[in-house]
Amino acid sequence: MRVSIVPRVLAAILFFGFAASSNAKEAVSFKAADGVTVYGDYYAGRDADDPLILAFHQASSGRAEYNDIAPLLVDQGFAVLAIDQRSGGTYNGQENETAKGAAGTYWVHADALPDLEAALLWARQKQLAGRILVWGSSYSAALAIVLAGEHPEISGILSFSPAEYFDGKPSVREAAAKVRVPVFITSSNREAPATRQIFEATASADKTQFVPGGAGFHGSRTLLPKTKATEEYWKEIDAFLAKFR
Repeated sequence: MRVSIVPRVLAAILFFGFAASSNAKEAVSFKAADGVTVYGDYYAGRDADDPLILAFHQASSGRAEYNDIAPLLVDQGFAVLAIDQRSGGTYNGQENETAKGAAGTYWVHADALPDLEAALLWARQKQLAGRILVWGSSYSAALAIVLAGEHPEISGILSFSPAEYFDGKPSVREAAAKVRVPVFITSSNREAPATRQIFEATASADKTQFVPGGAGFHGSRTLLPKTKATEEYWKEIDAFLAKFR
């Protein structure tokens, strides 16, 4: 029987002090292929064989985008690695350490792909034979699909507001055509037509596009704070993640 994430989300938010203490995070760092140091927060799962979610943030943001989301995923039986990508900024007062360390060069969104590659390598070393999912927000939702298109060892994708952000370099739809693992794609209502182009290009036989009943929101930030509007997203996410628990 599938247990809904929604009541647990509400409980976690109402008693967040307890959740934070029970889901302590560990600061980690590792090198991208071009030498840039990537910083992240690792939230250990409750069991050693819990699937690991790689969580990537949107533009002008950082790993703090997942400060409240990651503990909820841990409660549902997952480990989480949230990273700072070199294309990003300060989120809720928390500085993006990767962007700070890589300052001095102008980075476009697609330049962050080596950071995602480095996170995947770190995850493979951490998980060994365990399952790895990728979770992207806005531009990184598109890069997560590009990453999965090149790495069939990825077990699943959650993509929040993907689009062709990179002028075809790389092409998100071409990458999607290589993806055969389960895929969950969502967005705001207004973004849904553009998102659907990527959804339809995905080669997976197990794919879901969720379009909210109301206006909805952009990227992973849609999931918090807890409101009636975000519950519909969480319900669909829970159904997708149940495939991996």
